Amino acid sequence: MMSRRLLGFLALIACGFFPLQSQAVGLVKTGVFAVRSFGATGDGKTLDTVAINRAIDAAAESGGGVVEFSAGEYLCYTIRLKSHVTLHLGPGAVIVGAEPPPEGQPGGYDAPEPSEWAWYQDFGHTHFKNSLIWGDGLTNVAITGPGMIYGRGLSRGNTRVALPVGVQLPSPEGNPPDALEADGVYEVTPRPELKAGPFNYPNAKDRKADGVGNKAIALVRCRNVTLRDFTILHGGHFGILATGVDNLTIDNLLIDTNRDGIDVDACSNVRITNTSVNSPTDDGICLKASHALGLKKATENVTIANCFVSGFDEGSLLDGTRKRTMKKRGGTMGRIKLGTEAGGGFRNIAISNCVFEYCRGIALEQVDGGVMEDIAITNVTMRDVNNAPIFIRLGARLRAPETTEPGKVRRILISNLVAWNVAPEHGILIAGLAGHPVEDVVISNVQIFYRGGGTAEQAAREVPAYAKDYPDPWNFGTMPSWGIFARHVKNLRVSDVELRLMNADARPAVFLEEAVDARFSDVRLGETKEARGLWALRGVSGLVAREVTGLEDGNVAEVGAEKVVR
Repeated sequence: MMSRRLLGFLALIACGFFPLQSQAVGLVKTGVFAVRSFGATGDGKTLDTVAINRAIDAAAESGGGVVEFSAGEYLCYTIRLKSHVTLHLGPGAVIVGAEPPPEGQPGGYDAPEPSEWAWYQDFGHTHFKNSLIWGDGLTNVAITGPGMIYGRGLSRGNTRVALPVGVQLPSPEGNPPDALEADGVYEVTPRPELKAGPFNYPNAKDRKADGVGNKAIALVRCRNVTLRDFTILHGGHFGILATGVDNLTIDNLLIDTNRDGIDVDACSNVRITNTSVNSPTDDGICLKASHALGLKKATENVTIANCFVSGFDEGSLLDGTRKRTMKKRGGTMGRIKLGTEAGGGFRNIAISNCVFEYCRGIALEQVDGGVMEDIAITNVTMRDVNNAPIFIRLGARLRAPETTEPGKVRRILISNLVAWNVAPEHGILIAGLAGHPVEDVVISNVQIFYRGGGTAEQAAREVPAYAKDYPDPWNFGTMPSWGIFARHVKNLRVSDVELRLMNADARPAVFLEEAVDARFSDVRLGETKEARGLWALRGVSGLVAREVTGLEDGNVAEVGAEKVVR
């Protein structure tokens, strides 16, 4: 007769309390597909691409499931996601991007798919399959941690393979070259079949050979996507590129990379939270609205909250050293930005509770004819800022089809911001165009401490329009004011703002040019004996001041073409 204990144990099994191993190949338990059961080695030497894709296919064919990576290093070329599948990177699991085969040899990463819209954005934005992990047209997909994606063999946008983590190749001037040249000297192979359009895309410098991968994760035309709890190291041109994705959640990631951390392009209903991005040579978290999908689609309904961005040496956020040896023209990057690709426009964006350190500031750039409206930025702290802490730009690059006029920038709220040790070149920089002002900007409850050091010669500088130039503050050069420069603006509101100098500066604190109906209230401006004045006004009408350093309360008399310094 069986004991009561044995009878109880059998009853628990019958009730399903102890799941039995499935008879399906590769299953540890129902709905979980272990990549090692499909032949992956995780030894860091053997290519595991085929085994991993086999596990993903099996999960998809069964209606969905979790593809599980246990501890180990899984050397891979392209991993192809499928709908209703989650990649789970367990503790100690690392997906390693393999180096591409020698030039001219077959194999490597998936080839970039053809695109008829390659004229309007660079190669990295235009193609998606040449990635370590990609998915197109998928529903209900996820990648979860706590493991890592290490893009060791990914290109950062020009050469076949990026330099190793932390390695810098200086230019003759001592600064790493920008953008496509950042990996150093390389030769451009003539490509007569690449017929460049009006913006010089596509071109031989930009186009990567088949077999070369340049993104860690690329998702296009997907719905209901979750990326959570993992790390990306050395992510190539993009750690994450999401294009045309609806319902995207990015949460609790750590990205330490050699170019853009996260790019969200023509997406809607996006939540980026609790994420740290270190990207010394490019943008940390970047919203875009390019023409890669062949249509103008806005990036809208986006929340970025509780995030950290920085420009430390690559790899040094991950290892905790936070090194600052990297030198770059204009300072290291790592910021939060909207733009530059912006033809589809931006709407309904909220950025809150974010921290910036040793990087550039907030950049809002609409230069491709779209609309940027209803943007709220609040509760932000910054330290050691390398250029403008706030940059708002309406330009006329117009890199989009059938676009002949600048777009609109309007209804922007920036509040509760503090910044310490801000580089002296720019200050808060707001620039529209003649006949196309930046409208309805509110800046309130702000404290900014600038390094100072500006000269009288810089104060006398005339700043060109730069209408078609790349819209980075650095390209404007050193501004003729240290605190705020606002040109071609309408209905600008600045209240409860304190701008202080850490060292003497001979430039005015505020320069307003072609400003209509601006209102400044409770604005405190630092003064030093070297300063030649606090205010410079040109083409200003409807200016109202209340409790402002350097201006009497009331309506300021209209100022025409002649600059007035007070």
